[in-house]
Amino acid sequence: MPLSSPSYFLFLPVVYLAFLLAKDRFRLAVLLAASYGFYLALGAPQLPLLLALVTFLSYMCALRMAASADPAAKRRVFLAGTAACALLLICVKYLPRLLEGSMSNPPPAPLLVTVGASYFIFQAISYLADVYLGVQEVERHFGRYALSMAFFPKLLQGPIERAGDLLPQLNKRYEFDYSSARSGLILLACGLFKKVVAADRLALYADPVFNDVHAYSGVSLLVAVYAYSLQIYFDFSGYTDMARGTARLFGIDLTENFNSPYSAVSIADFWRRWHISFSRWILDYIFKPLQMLWRERREFGTAAALLVTFLASGVWHGAAWGFVIWGLLHGVWLAASVYWRPRQKKLHRLLGLEKSGLLRAWQIFVTFHLVSFAWIFFRADSLSDAFYVAGNLLDFSGNSAQISAAGIYGFFKTSVLMGTQRRELVFLAAALCVCAASGKERIELLRLRPFWVKWTVYNALLAAILILWVSKETFIYFRF
Repeated sequence: MPLSSPSYFLFLPVVYLAFLLAKDRFRLAVLLAASYGFYLALGAPQLPLLLALVTFLSYMCALRMAASADPAAKRRVFLAGTAACALLLICVKYLPRLLEGSMSNPPPAPLLVTVGASYFIFQAISYLADVYLGVQEVERHFGRYALSMAFFPKLLQGPIERAGDLLPQLNKRYEFDYSSARSGLILLACGLFKKVVAADRLALYADPVFNDVHAYSGVSLLVAVYAYSLQIYFDFSGYTDMARGTARLFGIDLTENFNSPYSAVSIADFWRRWHISFSRWILDYIFKPLQMLWRERREFGTAAALLVTFLASGVWHGAAWGFVIWGLLHGVWLAASVYWRPRQKKLHRLLGLEKSGLLRAWQIFVTFHLVSFAWIFFRADSLSDAFYVAGNLLDFSGNSAQISAAGIYGFFKTSVLMGTQRRELVFLAAALCVCAASGKERIELLRLRPFWVKWTVYNALLAAILILWVSKETFIYFRF
């Protein structure tokens, strides 16, 4: 039941009504039952069983750690619980790929086989680590902990919530708040717009090329790479907005997972803005321990820790060489920045460019293109496809021949529009403008406008979603 599916918009009102009508002591039970029902609706019954197993395992290990006064025993429980969770993730996500011997990017089985598993297992591991380190009190109420793991808005694609952020909110008594419900519905609508109007329309320009890369060159490859860079952002951030909007209806604030990532001035800045809950997770639980382990090696130790961390990030996305290279590229760029950043600052000071707007624009331009280049390996169906795209991005010789044969308009229609109608490009441009204009600050300011202004905007947004909806089955990150 993807969050953009019609069935979800039947499911959500029913759950919300049951939640509102239930007595306080039954509301957590309503949400927990709805969350497992939501997961069962995906048609993969092994996934709720896996979720229940990981939940029970991490809950019991945390209780054992809290009850133990022996540091060595506590450490053994932590390592055993973490290893068990990691082993379960390997078995469900990687073992089938490795046994089959397939390392191509598209999963060999239906996308729903492992959807959500990575997110709740990472959440369980972070909970065990935080309890072990003493930064998180153990949760003794099993139902509350189970709901923190299974809460349906964040179940399929995150955010990866920390226990310290989510559990205190589940401990609070729910009180209906009109302002929170209103902002939740607006966020839900904005996320849906990003997904079905912007992201799915961008797929019309990316998918034809990546599905048959050898039939294209030059301009078409550039269009596809740029389109996919925007598509994956609007697709994933759209889901996050929908998840956060839904959660807000129930009085829960989930982590804001994106902060204008394509405005980043460096790869490090990009990762502070992209998939924030995941980047914080790998920073806290992979990078920092490695950095401490190799701290005597100074810059080299930090660079090596970054390289290993982002290689692990690539592997987390799947057992495919494309994901490994994607992670390796980000790791190499971040490792190189460890050595380059101090020298870069000195150079900027020497040239008087420290506060230059032109310098900032250049840094954003370079960062966006480095990120977009890495997305090629993330999206391509095979390594050979990825290397073909990377090697032919700037080869425009075939484009000249196409223009000579079909004329400028014929070339534009087949190589830029990818055979779509011109109006689709107009709709896409309008959708991107709406997304750019619907930032968090502007949405919050909307509540101060007169009644007729607010409801004109709300109805226009709803009409745009219904009229410009592009049908697509799943969110991109469902495969992870």
